[in-house]
Parts: sequence; C-alpha cells; structure tokens
Amino acid sequence: MKDIRAITIDLDDTLWEIHPVIHRAEQRLYEWLGEHYPRITAMFSREAISQQRLAVAAEFPQQNHDYTFLRRTVIGRLGCAANYGDDLVDAAMEVFNAMRNDVSVFPEVRPALAALREKYVLVAVTNGNADLKRIGIDGLFHHFVSARTAGAAKPAQRIFAAAVQAGGANLQQTVHVGDHPEFDVQGARSAGLHSVWVNRSGQPWPEDLPRPDGIVTHIGQLQGLLDAMQR
Repeated sequence: MKDIRAITIDLDDTLWEIHPVIHRAEQRLYEWLGEHYPRITAMFSREAISQQRLAVAAEFPQQNHDYTFLRRTVIGRLGCAANYGDDLVDAAMEVFNAMRNDVSVFPEVRPALAALREKYVLVAVTNGNADLKRIGIDGLFHHFVSARTAGAAKPAQRIFAAAVQAGGANLQQTVHVGDHPEFDVQGARSAGLHSVWVNRSGQPWPEDLPRPDGIVTHIGQLQGLLDAMQR
C-alpha cells in the first residue's frame, strides 16, 4: 500500500447503519399500501411479502444482485394478486426509496470523505440501492458503482473490476474499504485489491479468513492509516 491512488468505499453499515433504515422503509411502504391499496394488506402480511421476495429471488437467480428488480417484481405481483394491476409499482417504489435514503451518516463521514477526496479518487461501491444525491453525499465521490450497474454483487470479482475501472488506477493502486469481512475484505482480496476493514463494533476477525491490510474503527481513521502505510 505504497502508491494508493483510488479508494473504493462500501456504503451500508460503513457510512451509516442500514438495518433500521430498511425496517422503517418497509414499514412505511406497507402502511402506504394499506392506505391506497387495502386489498393487498388484507391478503398479505409483512411476513408473507418477505416470503414473496424469497420466491422471486429463487425464480430469478440471475437477478439476485438487483434489489430494485426484486422489489419491483414483488410489488407488481402483489398488485396483480389483489386485482389492482401493476400500475402502482412506480409510486410504491418512490415511497420506499424516500425512506430508504433517509439515512443518518456517521458523524465522521462527511469531513473524512471531503479530506480523502482531495488526495484520492473515491468510488462508492454498494450491493444496495442507495441514492447518493438524495442522501446528500454525491459530491463527496467521483464515481458510483452498484451491484445493479455492475451486473454482480460483492464479493464477486465483477463488481470490484468495475469499481477499479471507474477509479482509473490499477489493482495495486486501489484499496477497498468496508465493514463486511467476506463481501468487502475477502471479495477485494480475491479481486486483487488492497483492503481495509471498518470494524465499528470491535468484533474479532474471522479466523478462517486472511486478515485485511488494515483495520479502522470508522472511516475517519482511514486517512491516518493510509498516510502511515505509504511512508
């Protein structure tokens, strides 16, 4: 890690906590369906809708990386099952996406990214469907790569290859930063990138995986780690 020029950065659970956000978004969508399409919620509980998502994922394994496709397909099928048709899909997705992108970035994120952007090309890389413009951090990144745009989700090499290409540096000049030991760290390693693990909760590193090149507790420590490693 002596000549790092590009940093690929995971989003969910690296820059903000995602599980409460998804829970709120799904709850708001369910409430909205009950208000506007009550036959759907009369027919399907939230648990039943979750089972529908699993069924769609099993039916379209080649699309499992595309959460937007899966969710749109499920909503369309719910509408048809309740004799509403699938015209509700766009409006329903807008309700979900508004809440899904109502995130609280960790306090160190904005100043850390702003400082890193002065020295490195920053590429956001996500398996999810976050909208950086809605969240208000699109100006802190140079490029954005998602599982949907890359055609594969982490830890697949394909999404990392797309991120490296976007960053404009070679593999050894690129470091990936993320919270997930397998999807982020091991995925990056297998694709030929350097890796830094963001371990906010102080979890032990999985013994069955090779260790990352560096470990930080939050993104605000990344600049210091890179400076130290490149001396």
